[in-house]
Amino acid sequence: MGVIKLNKVKVYAYHGCLIEEGQIGSDYFVDLKINTNLTTPSITDNLSDTVDYVHLNKIIKEEMAIRSKLLEHVCKRILDRSFLEISSIEKATVTVRKVNPPIGGDVASVGVSITKKR
Repeated sequence: MGVIKLNKVKVYAYHGCLIEEGQIGSDYFVDLKINTNLTTPSITDNLSDTVDYVHLNKIIKEEMAIRSKLLEHVCKRILDRSFLEISSIEKATVTVRKVNPPIGGDVASVGVSITKKR
């Protein structure tokens, strides 16, 4: 078993329950941790034998572009699509963090993490 990580993928998106969040948008950071068997690619040195993080980054960006009220919903979509498109994923954890959330305080970010297993 091995781990592939995408850390702090920065995306500008329009998630949130407030109308203003859908109009103004905000910065988000997404972390994605994939557990998969890395034995073959560690021997063959072939991209086709592993989980391509370019593909994962594309999934993140495309799913983050679809507006949701809740970060939980965004996390689920990223995980569901990753498992659908990449059969070698055995387990994955995604974290989506909203930077400077409009919650009436000095908070650097808020976030949600969800883990899914095949």
